[in-house]
Amino acid sequence: MASTNPEKVGFRQRIRQIIQVFQFVRGHDRLIVPLMLAAFLVPLLVGVGVAWFTSLWVLIPLAVLIAVLATLIVFSRRVQTATYAQVEGQPGAALAVLESMPGNRNQKNWKFTPAVQISQQQDVVHRVVGRPGVILLAEGAPHRVKPLVNQERKRVSRVLTDVPVYDVLVGEDDDKVSIRKLQSHLQKLPKNLTPGQVGQVAQRLQGLGGARPPIPKGPMPKSARAMKGAKQQMYRGR
Repeated sequence: MASTNPEKVGFRQRIRQIIQVFQFVRGHDRLIVPLMLAAFLVPLLVGVGVAWFTSLWVLIPLAVLIAVLATLIVFSRRVQTATYAQVEGQPGAALAVLESMPGNRNQKNWKFTPAVQISQQQDVVHRVVGRPGVILLAEGAPHRVKPLVNQERKRVSRVLTDVPVYDVLVGEDDDKVSIRKLQSHLQKLPKNLTPGQVGQVAQRLQGLGGARPPIPKGPMPKSARAMKGAKQQMYRGR
């Protein structure tokens, strides 16, 4: 039987991933270096200054920890910004963003099924199961993707009758949810299911079947695998 434990990432591989991510972001974001330096130096200098005037030298290690944490936060935010800029408007971008959500290791809190409905023009509907219930995540032109959403909603309703179903259309128009705000939008939805029920609902939906034409699972830019892995390691280390 195959092991269900996640593949462990060695220290050297983790450092290599972070370096690859940094090189990618630096090529798209000129401010990342000065912002990271400011995030590190400001709390460090403040801590050293307070320790100097109060003789509370124990504050220096605390200032170092705060400086490191602030640097990691700035780094992760700039990584997100660069990633969104690269994937925005590409098929599968919304699902790729959700799969990189912090705190969702091995799809524990959110279960993703890509491309449950897809048109010839690459309009696509993904199915997401989480604490709110079932979310039908749509990417594409509204007049083409809405019939796909309705079709998938009917399929889901045949299996589930007591679970809320939400439609989310991703895009930059007023009636859509921006890919940059997608994670926060889903996290603000009501929590109608317990963590245990999330897995049960996802299992019940597996029986829907109906294989769909393949699309890129996540149109991340070059070194995206390393980017996703490094981000997960940073979140895990906080």
